[in-house]
Amino acid sequence: MNSLPLNPSAKIPVTIITGFLGAGKTTLIRHLLLNAAGRRLALVINEFGDVGVDGELLRHCGAATCPADNIIELANGCICCTVAEDFMPAIDALLQRQPQPEHVIIETSGLALPKPLIKAFDWPQIRARLTIDGVIAVVDAEALAAGRFVEPETMPGAPVHENPLEEVYHDQLLSADLVLLNKCDLVSEDLQGTLKAGIAALVPRPLKVLGLRDGVIAPEILLGLMAGAEDDLAARPSHHDAEEGHDHDDFDSFVAPIAAVRDREAFVATLGEIAAHHDILRMKGFVEVEGKPMRLLVQAVGGRIQHHFDRPWGAEEARTSRLVVIGQKGLSQAAILAALERP
Repeated sequence: MNSLPLNPSAKIPVTIITGFLGAGKTTLIRHLLLNAAGRRLALVINEFGDVGVDGELLRHCGAATCPADNIIELANGCICCTVAEDFMPAIDALLQRQPQPEHVIIETSGLALPKPLIKAFDWPQIRARLTIDGVIAVVDAEALAAGRFVEPETMPGAPVHENPLEEVYHDQLLSADLVLLNKCDLVSEDLQGTLKAGIAALVPRPLKVLGLRDGVIAPEILLGLMAGAEDDLAARPSHHDAEEGHDHDDFDSFVAPIAAVRDREAFVATLGEIAAHHDILRMKGFVEVEGKPMRLLVQAVGGRIQHHFDRPWGAEEARTSRLVVIGQKGLSQAAILAALERP
């Protein structure tokens, strides 16, 4: 285990941003970086899959307060399972930066359980230098309303049958100091109230739940919570507190290589058919479209697919098209790859 440099100065605050696959964490962080009012930020990004979509988007967002050298990607699985192996060296590297960051943001993968990461801040090597300013859970309002995690008729507060998605969702909420109900433009105001009440009922302590859209929220609401979560572990229960470790055997993930696409709309329609037929949780990646100088960014949450050309391909950049595909155990990789190869 790496040792962090000791320094008598004040501890550097850390904000942990968690939330299920596709909830809008990266969009939220992008807005935060672009509106940091000169505060020096550093960012640790954890992705479930080895195509660094989130890191690529944030590196090119143009935020002067968070240069590319202050962004570290961890793509060896969920950070909750690799705290000692991946997180400690990443933090060690960030604290060697000069000048040091004034605030560190950690984006967990959509399948990460925040509790093991929070517990790591109680380790002497980390406690001496860092403190958790706050744990923020981002929730996709439309996915929650559709019953992806908790059936709507059981809300608020009624007991529900556990499933892998629900356990991850619950653990993320139970660790949070603030919950952001994102994509509120996709549900009615009345339903927003029901969803907020259901979230509050699942957490056995007072918890503020704020609604927003497109990840837009004032940075001063997110930074400066001063929660000191490492000193409050007992109030943040987890479904996995009694376990020695945790894996993600309930989920499958693979990277799908894709040939250059001729018809963008037909390709997106195919993705929608694949998502519906295979109950895919998340797809994201970059795709080459024939005859187009720009790279197509694809972001899919279930059957909801967003796509746009995000930037030109670089002159020396390989135009490699790849999608990360994530679903529950039993995902048919062969069938999905065959469907993607259809003309």
